Amino acid sequence: MDQATGKLYIVATPIGNSRDMSPRGKDILESVDMIAAEDTRRSMVLLGKLEIRNKLVSNHKYNEYGKAKYFIDQILQGKSVAVITDAGTPCISDPGNELIKCAIDAGIPVIGVPGCCACVTALSVSGFDLTSFTFFGFFPRENADKRRLLEKMRHGDTRTFALYESPKRIMDLVDFFIEEQANVRLCLCNDLTKLHEMAFRGTPSEVKDQLLAKGNYDKGEYAIVVEVQEDYIFQKVEHVVSAEAMIADAMVRGNLNAKDAVAAVLANENNSYSKNELKAAALNLKKLFD
Repeated sequence: MDQATGKLYIVATPIGNSRDMSPRGKDILESVDMIAAEDTRRSMVLLGKLEIRNKLVSNHKYNEYGKAKYFIDQILQGKSVAVITDAGTPCISDPGNELIKCAIDAGIPVIGVPGCCACVTALSVSGFDLTSFTFFGFFPRENADKRRLLEKMRHGDTRTFALYESPKRIMDLVDFFIEEQANVRLCLCNDLTKLHEMAFRGTPSEVKDQLLAKGNYDKGEYAIVVEVQEDYIFQKVEHVVSAEAMIADAMVRGNLNAKDAVAAVLANENNSYSKNELKAAALNLKKLFD
């Protein structure tokens, strides 16, 4: 790689309290030629406090693909670029990954400058089992997608899940778990690291009562941790009959064709066969009886 090639820095920024900006992160932002920001207006506030000016270039999700080539060209010409997001670590439910992939393909050094991350901070104060956990990003908006996510949680190899939600939809999230009678415990972290940060903990119903008692719960961002209780996890059953037998049984019992029988078996919460395994079994049945 040419000696003149610059570097790409992925710099974490505070999620609320500006004093959480690391000294190294500040040094990097001061030294680079340009700063790729998700929202230049919001980033300008932080950079103003750091006394860093005239380096911001927009890199939001709507122009990420087009801007990647521009930044890569600048780096190959010897300039160094830092990627920041509105708050926290870039690429964690925020733009930046497209630029990183392009930089890697171009042989450009990509250097992480660690710091704040809302989901990790929420996990650390949740009190839940953190032997392993899964991050889901933002909670789905559509009911069907919400139910699919809940099924994933109940089928998962881990009991702890982290996700984000906007303040305007936080009560919808809590109500969903209540309506589904989900046996989970929640830790809702609001305005993390800020002066009036709060955590709401308990069952979905208990958390709803806490939110209502607070009053203005629809302000400030939320990082959420969900812990699925052991007796709410789907128990995997090892079938003692073949996939072909299960499909044939579904066809006879429900007077279904093979395609619908596959769907019926998949809908069984204790089914341990994959969709591809069931499709293969249906094809095998067709060969046997044609």
